[in-house]
Amino acid sequence: MEEKNIVALEIGSSKIKGAVGRIDDLGVLNVHAVEEEPIYDLVRNGVVSNVEEVANVAARILGRLEARMAPRKIVSVYLSIGGRSLGSVRCDVERQLPDEMEVTELLLRQLKNEAAQTDIADRELLEVLPREYLVDKVVAPRPRGTWGRNVRMNANLLTCRPQLKRNLDRIVTEKLQLKVNGYIVRQRAEGDLVLTDEEKRLGCMLVDCGAETTTVSIYKNGRMQYLATLPLGSRNITRDITKLNYLEEQAEELKREVGNAQGGAGMPSSMNSGVDVTAVNNYVSHRVGEIIANINAQIGYAGLKSADLPAGIILVGRGARLRGFSERLASVTGLKVHGGNIVVPQFVIADTRISPSDSVDVLSVLYAVALADGAECTVVPEPEYKPEEEPEYQPEPEPEPEPEPEPVSEPEPKKKGSSKKPSFFGGLGERIVKLLGENDEDDDVLIEDKD
Repeated sequence: MEEKNIVALEIGSSKIKGAVGRIDDLGVLNVHAVEEEPIYDLVRNGVVSNVEEVANVAARILGRLEARMAPRKIVSVYLSIGGRSLGSVRCDVERQLPDEMEVTELLLRQLKNEAAQTDIADRELLEVLPREYLVDKVVAPRPRGTWGRNVRMNANLLTCRPQLKRNLDRIVTEKLQLKVNGYIVRQRAEGDLVLTDEEKRLGCMLVDCGAETTTVSIYKNGRMQYLATLPLGSRNITRDITKLNYLEEQAEELKREVGNAQGGAGMPSSMNSGVDVTAVNNYVSHRVGEIIANINAQIGYAGLKSADLPAGIILVGRGARLRGFSERLASVTGLKVHGGNIVVPQFVIADTRISPSDSVDVLSVLYAVALADGAECTVVPEPEYKPEEEPEYQPEPEPEPEPEPEPVSEPEPKKKGSSKKPSFFGGLGERIVKLLGENDEDDDVLIEDKD
């Protein structure tokens, strides 16, 4: 198997999370980084209400993921779909064969394609999820390879609101300029990550407690039999506490610090001495009771009884960490309850700073992509070609001019007639001058008169 880098993006009602992992040549998923940021009132009723602001938060998260995997760049992502927008519709399709024939993979694929053609008003199909197969009206957990004349598939059609996908596309393709490689139904992906094959076979309930919703998935005979999304979550508890004149941030802190799903005085608060813990927990207990009653009701809606779920209830999501929640859920349903942990062997968290329990939602999306042999999400950018700079032209310096030779003065030409012999008087004058010059040298000598 070729190594691949895959990227998952989870846009929830209270947080946006991103994760990157590498599928090695043995098919093992190595999770290298998880990043998240809180959001407030940007996702309402399961639909993104502010595309621009959500895109800005997602860009920051993906930027930090890129920094952890440099020099690789993210060019595409897988998107998680869940929450209030998610729904399930039952669908049954049947094929009457001309004679007793073998049930082949091609026949099973044809049944799924036929189910996918079901018209669902105002919903967009995400996935056809077979719930049960019957061959000649007998349940066949593994139908391929059996023989019969009549094959029936009972399925769940997982759907969402069209607006959800449109806004997710706008965020990723238009704002972030990335490609969407695919959509992953988070609740189904979580089941593959935290439920064992034995739990799915025996019968169990997976409960994801989120901020605005609580999702219930029921498994039996190795397959998901039922899925429902309840419009109740941990944020409802927080907003109830604000009725005691607390800001929402204060109410959230109180819920985590002193909240008890079973009511009562609970733990003392360190926020200030004036907190009425009993009043806080009255709100907490009332809302939790409503949430648990609706969870318990889903067993009957699925056509089952508590005795049909001997593997119990598995909890994921931060909302389930409220003090006393699991104990009260066990008391009401009569089922054992425990937190969900990653149970698959081909899954390695390379960064010890990642908390599996806090990141089950986005980690499950990565794992679903790995199971489906998803596409590469990153590239190594080619180095930019820079032509070698030619050295700047330096003109050769002009040679300094050699000093010009000083002009040689020519002798003055003799005056015309200077070659003639001096006249008698001219010669006489020269002799007188000469004679006088000689006498000048003896100016101090007195000539005595001999007379």
